[in-house]
Amino acid sequence: MSIQKIPEKNAILFVWFNQYSGILLKTPTKTFAIDPVDVKLKYLKNVDAILLTHEHYDHLDSNLIKEVQKATNCTIIADPASAFVLRHHIPIDKLQVIRIGNTIKVGEVAIKAAKCNHNARYPNTYIITSEDGVKIYHTADSLPFPEMAKMGIDEKFDIVFCSVGITIGASPESGFEIARLTKPPLVIPYHTNIPNNQKIFQQLIKKEIPRTTCLIPEINKIYQVSKKGKN
Repeated sequence: MSIQKIPEKNAILFVWFNQYSGILLKTPTKTFAIDPVDVKLKYLKNVDAILLTHEHYDHLDSNLIKEVQKATNCTIIADPASAFVLRHHIPIDKLQVIRIGNTIKVGEVAIKAAKCNHNARYPNTYIITSEDGVKIYHTADSLPFPEMAKMGIDEKFDIVFCSVGITIGASPESGFEIARLTKPPLVIPYHTNIPNNQKIFQQLIKKEIPRTTCLIPEINKIYQVSKKGKN
């Protein structure tokens, strides 16, 4: 499941590795793990940074984070609540707190924290812009919120991950609303343990916004997606 290849120009590689929002993301020069939970250390040994959206059990495994950081010397970029949990586990120079509106660069990759509509202390969603301009919106398990429409216009996302289950209020319909608001070329339904939720989401996309492509990912499978949203 670890990604050994380098993506083609204007593309990224990703793996969805659990039933939550766990994503392994590879750009031309950097590898990121987002919300690593229920994944083996051996698959994360090449990461340059770990991004944490919030402190809930299905997004933050402090023991795993400690092990990965020790094995890789990677940077941990965390919301304030997750950073507080990790403050005694991670070297201070390797733990960066990111708040809504802040941007942190990892090499030439930009990580921007944005609002998250979820019942956690200080949750983030992340806008990740690769070295060659591929823009990914990782929504954690956020529900839709009106500002997503302006974000879609301003950021011009290439890829948006949409939560379609598990968390309270999340459904294929709420995931579709995220897609409708942000209007990317490619949407990816995740954060569910019910495959039919992804299929319902896909049907909504095809019916209501047919110009948007929906990719239903299989867990632990590597995908390459391009700036134009085609895999």
